Amino acid sequence: MEEHIYFAAAYLRLSKDDGDIDGSIKSESNSISSQRELVRSYIKEHDDMQLFDIYVDDGYSGSDFDRPEFKRMMADIEAGDVDCVIVKDLSRLGRDHIEAGRLIQKTFPAFHVRFIAVTDHFDSQTADSNTKSFVLPVKNFINDSYCRDISQKIKSHQKIKREQGKFIGAFAVYGYRKSAEDKNKLCTDDYAADIVRKIFAWKLEGMSTVAIAQRLDGLGILSPMEYKKAHGERYSTGFQKNITARWSAVAVKRILTNEVYTGVMVQGKNEQINHKVKKSVAKPKEEWVRVEGTHEAIIPREDFEIVQGLLSVDTRANADTNCAHFFSGILFCGDCKEPMIRRVNRYKDSSKVYFICSTRNRGRGCTRHSILEEGLKAVVFRALQIYVSVFLDVRSQLEHIQKMEVHFEEIARFDQEIERLHKEQDKYLEIRAGLYEDLKTGLITEADFRSFRDIYEKQYEEIKGALGRQEEMVKRLFRSGVAAGVKLERFKEVMKLTEFSRDTLLCFISRIEVYEDKKIYVKFRGGGEFHKMLALQEYVNAKDREDVNGRDTKKSQ
Repeated sequence: MEEHIYFAAAYLRLSKDDGDIDGSIKSESNSISSQRELVRSYIKEHDDMQLFDIYVDDGYSGSDFDRPEFKRMMADIEAGDVDCVIVKDLSRLGRDHIEAGRLIQKTFPAFHVRFIAVTDHFDSQTADSNTKSFVLPVKNFINDSYCRDISQKIKSHQKIKREQGKFIGAFAVYGYRKSAEDKNKLCTDDYAADIVRKIFAWKLEGMSTVAIAQRLDGLGILSPMEYKKAHGERYSTGFQKNITARWSAVAVKRILTNEVYTGVMVQGKNEQINHKVKKSVAKPKEEWVRVEGTHEAIIPREDFEIVQGLLSVDTRANADTNCAHFFSGILFCGDCKEPMIRRVNRYKDSSKVYFICSTRNRGRGCTRHSILEEGLKAVVFRALQIYVSVFLDVRSQLEHIQKMEVHFEEIARFDQEIERLHKEQDKYLEIRAGLYEDLKTGLITEADFRSFRDIYEKQYEEIKGALGRQEEMVKRLFRSGVAAGVKLERFKEVMKLTEFSRDTLLCFISRIEVYEDKKIYVKFRGGGEFHKMLALQEYVNAKDREDVNGRDTKKSQ
């Protein structure tokens, strides 16, 4: 009887999981070259075998079977070209014990394929029922557990790196590159960083994300994907639709909303479901890992915050200019709180530009709240100059506060907001304490007690948080001086300005409301710091009065 010759497939696999977690040199026993020589040697020793092909999945995890060479091997099996599969050990085939067991016990036998794991001494042709039903499943289960343990170790290691502010992504975000000395640190890419600055500047000017994308394409500037490819990076994304990726409004907005450009490392936004499923799910924002000051900022924090505010409101551009109007994004009706819209009234060779309430314009109530653009500019600019003048005057009186022998507690008692919050806090403590008495006397039930206690506990914690933020603001100004809270140079520049620019408007003002009686409310950025400075000024004035009274008392004695 003629001996059957098996056409064998040598399947070799190596993944990053098979070495140290940080990706260092793999164990020599698991290397592709070691596996290749072992399988070839095994085939040479058996006269009934002939090597058909070698299939190598280098860098692929054993947690699933979505591997190119494994799929090619299965295609050859289905075509009848291969009737024997040889691997170094069971883990090389895969570490998912369910799928590996299905392959060995069902799929391979269905195609009359002999399976051999050399170092595990398993041969489907000679293995008895005990080996197939007990030993094989146990070994596959151990391999699966190993894969799960490695996955957990990698996650833990990555978590530590994120918390340390180390960058662990495969590709640096557009505008940065990985440091040549430390792959976990971001360095500025001068060319791309300049493009990022332009994108933020254009948004501040009033351009829409669509208009910015069109301008970038018109200037021939490579999109983030094409830029990476041009620099030899093997980068791919699911967002690409065309052969050559172009700038899009989505890509521009992704840049405008990325906090990394302010020098803050933000990671851990997504999480893989488990080691067997590649799909990731988005994590809540409060669970993201944020570490400040890990790399050089491309965009100032103030500009970033202004842009976030603009993105949250409608700032559609004019068709003729590609830019939104001067007050776009910050001008609202004082009564219905809806945005004001710009209208141009043309008559012969002249025109008047004014704003009206958008609610009234849609015919849904409210009133016109009509106001001329030039008049509004003049009023707001004057309000800004007065605000800055008072600010600089207050600052000049506070420069010597750091030289004084004072304590934070002394200053805090002059802050009305802190005093109000302390009173609110005491009130909720009183109410909460009274609930116990009401429960004892039977005025409220146990269920009512728990319900009210939870409500007042939540309100107390909210007040506690607000109080902490207010006190921290005073401490920051007290310890680091006024310059810690504001940009003094930009404040000084306003006093020299003769014309009002949108950049100045957005830098200092966050909201403008127009009322029907032409009353205008202006909300300034950094208002919290300004009020704290007034509290500091009051403290200085009080100390000066005490010193004067003290000297007068000594003279009278």
